[in-house]
Amino acid sequence: MTLAAQHILIVGGGFSGMSAAIELRKLGAEVDLVEIDPGWRNYGAGISLGGATLRAFRQLGILDAFLEHGAAHDGVSLRLPNGAQVAELPTPRIAGPDVPGGGAIMRPVLGRLLADATRAAGTTVRLGCTFTSIEQDAEGVELSFTDGQRRRYDLVIGADGLYSKLRETLVPDAPKPRYTGQACWRAVVPRPPEIRNATMWIGPQVKPGVNPVSKTEMYLFLLEPRPVNEHVDPATFVDQLRGLLADFPAPELQAIRAGLGPTSQVVFRPLEALLMPRPWSKGRIVLIGDTVHATTPHLASGACIGIEDALVLAEEVGRHDRVEAALSAFEARRWERCRMVVENSARLGEIEIDGGDKEEHTGIMRNSLMALAQPI
Repeated sequence: MTLAAQHILIVGGGFSGMSAAIELRKLGAEVDLVEIDPGWRNYGAGISLGGATLRAFRQLGILDAFLEHGAAHDGVSLRLPNGAQVAELPTPRIAGPDVPGGGAIMRPVLGRLLADATRAAGTTVRLGCTFTSIEQDAEGVELSFTDGQRRRYDLVIGADGLYSKLRETLVPDAPKPRYTGQACWRAVVPRPPEIRNATMWIGPQVKPGVNPVSKTEMYLFLLEPRPVNEHVDPATFVDQLRGLLADFPAPELQAIRAGLGPTSQVVFRPLEALLMPRPWSKGRIVLIGDTVHATTPHLASGACIGIEDALVLAEEVGRHDRVEAALSAFEARRWERCRMVVENSARLGEIEIDGGDKEEHTGIMRNSLMALAQPI
């Protein structure tokens, strides 16, 4: 097979970078991946995933491992604060008739599954390492690294996340991450038998939800408006989360609230977003994932579109014999889908902050999930 690039470097070992490594190795490319964290860790609680992500897992070869270590289910239940159900959003079985339309898993577990697959694919992984300088010409890209090495590649893929060093180096005037006015609380809690799928309770401005991550656990997430992105003392996390759940008399949420205590592991994250205008590439360097389209979690699709970037990029590298043509085709296929996710997620957040039209909120969610079911 003639590839647009044979020697490829991936900067960043997150979900997008690992997925790119797996797919490019299938094509026979020589792939190096550098990750600045020597522990190659993935932080956080659970992560919700739609059918499009499970479809990507099937292509990557990790679907069976996900189904073993995570949880899969159909539909998203929307309820009032008192627990009365108001809607059931469909989640098409787009990964196959045998695979539910959505699911969730602990972030560190998904990171481990992808890391194992990345190494099994034959990727050369260098941890605790990143680049110190980067220069490119018409024939390749030459980089120096923090481990003292200097190497040349046909293609460099930037997958180093929301605060990307490579993006700042490549496009110094690129947009910066923008705080959205919302924050997300997360905690892992026991899963009662009545919680079978993703469930959300829609309050005037606060939106809690749960999603099973295994046979015995689920994770709680709660979105709240916060006009200012200011420091929150971790010592207050449990009390603040209990306070936010006080206005939701639904029995499931009150049981979670009663179970939160000094030993509960609560994660708090201000929500930021970024949509970098095209082009996402310059010469033989291309940016993917959160580096160019970081989104809020409203559509449970941030990881999805980053992983899809990796699949499409690998396809185009294998389809073309020139890097420029491959990167142009990649961007053309990815822009509209990624824009839709980032902008629709932002609109959902605005509606929640303003206490806006619940029908518009439900309609955007429904239409977005149906759009994500389309082929990539």
